Amino acid sequence: MEAVGTPEVRVEVRRSRRRTRTVTAFRERDTIVVVIPQRMSRADERSFVDSMVAKVLAREARTATPRGDQALRDRAGALALAHLAPVTGDPPAPTDVRWVGNQQRRWGSCTPATGVIRLSDRLQPMPAWVVDYVLVHELAHLVEPSHSAAFWALVARYPDAERAKGYLEGYLAGQGVPAAADEEGVEDAVKGADDRADRA
Repeated sequence: MEAVGTPEVRVEVRRSRRRTRTVTAFRERDTIVVVIPQRMSRADERSFVDSMVAKVLAREARTATPRGDQALRDRAGALALAHLAPVTGDPPAPTDVRWVGNQQRRWGSCTPATGVIRLSDRLQPMPAWVVDYVLVHELAHLVEPSHSAAFWALVARYPDAERAKGYLEGYLAGQGVPAAADEEGVEDAVKGADDRADRA
């Protein structure tokens, strides 16, 4: 086992006696681990390690949760175009989409009158497909303000909607928060304090 890499990316190379022809790479906490055959030459190792690290970083970049507000706005636009525009004709166009730190009891909120969508920064460490679900949910509020059947039909156009709802329900259960008992979903599970804050 040997560690290489730059300060930005820690890479660990593991030589395996069982591996004879293939190379694999994966993320293990803050390190990219590359597993190579025991007998691979140092020259081949350098070539394969560089290639595999690039592949892991590219995959992570494609699937990463948007970090800044501009990246979040861009992602909302792409999701609206891909999942809602085919039904609505024009994609819903929020006036602003941003991360906020003051939503501790809901995942996101939308004010249809102003077109502003806010996502809790608690979502940032979660998988991108979960954040995408919350964005689609809030974008759907720009078309259907209530949690009507038409609203849920729009949300269901996102292919990972049920999977993401299950993920969020599991997250809440792990935190000791009961899931919502009605069809409004986990984002509205415990929202009383945020409702009062929104009216203030």
